[in-house]
Amino acid sequence: MKGEAEKAMSINAPESNYDVFVSFRGEDIRHSFLGHLAKAFPQKQINAFVDDKLKRGDDISHSLFEAIEGSFISLIIFSENYASSRWCLENLFSTG
Repeated sequence: MKGEAEKAMSINAPESNYDVFVSFRGEDIRHSFLGHLAKAFPQKQINAFVDDKLKRGDDISHSLFEAIEGSFISLIIFSENYASSRWCLENLFSTG
């Protein structure tokens, strides 16, 4: 019975490319809190999207929204200047 329930859930659930999408204001925390967190993710076998996965020349907004849609959960890290970033606010409102 459990196998059937898992099958039904996997059919209805969108495919996740990442376990976690991390939304943050880069200049506030990239080399402090986020740096420590980014090192811990792989140690715990968590596949996280942090914007360092973007490639130069990518359509940033499309890539970010694709990563958001392809993530199981979103982790929003609020910092002092988070709300001053248009990208952060767009990410925040698209994760709902």
